[in-house]
Amino acid sequence: MCSAERNIDLQPILSDPSLILELKTRRPPSLEGRAGCETWSVDFSPDGAWFAWSMGHGIVWVVAWPLDSEESQAGELDRGDKSFSCGEPVWGLAFGPRPPKSPALSHKNTQSKGDRLLLATGLENGAIKIWNVLTGGLLFDLRGHEGVVRNLVFPQNGKLTLVSTSRDRTLRIWDLKHKVPKVQVLTGHKDWISCCCVSPDCSMVASVGRFDRMVCLWSLRSYTFIRNLTGAPHKTFYLLASCHFSPDGALLATAAFSGSSWWIDLWDPYTADKLATLVNYCEIYGQNQISAIQFSHDGLHLAIVTEDRALRIWELGQKGMVMQTKEDRASNGLCCNFHPLGGVVATGTRDGHVRFWKVPAVVPTLCHLCRSTLRLSVSTHQMEALPIPRRILEYLTYRNIPARLQTPCSPEDDWGS
Repeated sequence: MCSAERNIDLQPILSDPSLILELKTRRPPSLEGRAGCETWSVDFSPDGAWFAWSMGHGIVWVVAWPLDSEESQAGELDRGDKSFSCGEPVWGLAFGPRPPKSPALSHKNTQSKGDRLLLATGLENGAIKIWNVLTGGLLFDLRGHEGVVRNLVFPQNGKLTLVSTSRDRTLRIWDLKHKVPKVQVLTGHKDWISCCCVSPDCSMVASVGRFDRMVCLWSLRSYTFIRNLTGAPHKTFYLLASCHFSPDGALLATAAFSGSSWWIDLWDPYTADKLATLVNYCEIYGQNQISAIQFSHDGLHLAIVTEDRALRIWELGQKGMVMQTKEDRASNGLCCNFHPLGGVVATGTRDGHVRFWKVPAVVPTLCHLCRSTLRLSVSTHQMEALPIPRRILEYLTYRNIPARLQTPCSPEDDWGS
């Protein structure tokens, strides 16, 4: 299905000044709160003009952004709401780049270049369906995974490549330039894969295993295993939930939780060093799950979605939060995504709703801009070979971040690592 009558409610909420609006799905009361309603994934298109979320029961809804703006109602392209019925619960989704003309797409219900915006959806039965957002056509129905497809990423390298992870313990790299897509299968995880992300230079893929607690790095060029990131052993059982590269590729953030705490580790993917850990302790055992993390596009902030708060915004190296929503055990947050131009972050919830939050405006320092530009193309090993003062080297390699940070409510002696 392509164009659709709006089946959602836009509700501005005044109780929290950071909350811009909330999208609530209209569904029969008998389905409210039942399994299958979850918004497992949200995404903005690369140009920020479209927003998509899995609204439960196998439906993906796509709306023009900004919502209800005059721009979304005018122009040559159809900017109306669109829905896609996938036939199975949708666990992962991702917009692709606007692809160049290729044999794989020329025969699949496409017209001009402006009519090709891809949306990949990962389903519970292991299938991946890729849609043309603007025409509603199904371009690919990829088969191969034998479990839930939990995460999808299009590397932003101008190529028609899709990375997928699944509960079948594999990653798959799909080359969509061909009429029959070619696939590379990466194996090594011992259990479910929670999340994956691609480095900004598209050289590496990182993946985290929920139960095997492995943080794996893979080469996106040779499709081989690089290394497993391991730190000091933890005293308690824990699960890995999410991962994300910083925009300059110099940091990899991973999120984990146990019964009484959650924490975020910052790694150097080039040297495998753990640089810093942010930890939060919870007084209520078993109610401190962390669901998702994502760097802002300027690299200054990290968005954090947890069970007790809908959203936190952390500035790297700081003890407190730049912004955090009110404590709410019913927030049921599952995922988050920043708008490509900044200023807004979207979060999805267990009840199938989406919230849009205003992100604090910060002007990056000249030092930060120089570091981000340099690190995008220079590895840590190359940095260490430069004849520069130690203090500058520590800043450029993020060694100036305190090795251990607790949020204000987190006693240090209650968390072991």
